[in-house]
Amino acid sequence: MLQQARNALMELDNRKRSVRFLIHDRDKKFGRAFDAIFASEGISVIQTPFQAPTANAHLERWVGTIRRECLDRLRILGRRQLAHVLRVYVRHYNHHRPHRALCLQPPDPIRPALPRSDPTPVAACVERRDLLGGLLHEYRAAA
Repeated sequence: MLQQARNALMELDNRKRSVRFLIHDRDKKFGRAFDAIFASEGISVIQTPFQAPTANAHLERWVGTIRRECLDRLRILGRRQLAHVLRVYVRHYNHHRPHRALCLQPPDPIRPALPRSDPTPVAACVERRDLLGGLLHEYRAAA
């Protein structure tokens, strides 16, 4: 687990946003040394209360979303395939999938949406890209 923590910190260094909190349950695999690695980087470690599965509702919601939209619709045959599917879905979820709480924008859009000054519809060509064998679709305006 200590190596996983180090790998996670290296991955986080490559991102533009800083991480302020790490929330985890009270599993024995998250020992003091694991928490110390994150604390040394200025990340506050928060442990969920005992026997409180709803204490981390955001994660529970995300796990439910990935199961409903992705994993329940695919037959996963191995660990490598699962890792690939999760990598593709996380990229889609963060960069393309619209979120209601964010005014139908993704959390980390590849290109920020520009406000339209003209409310009249414009005829434009749209390109569709299928992911995971057509399970997910991404759309963008054709050049």
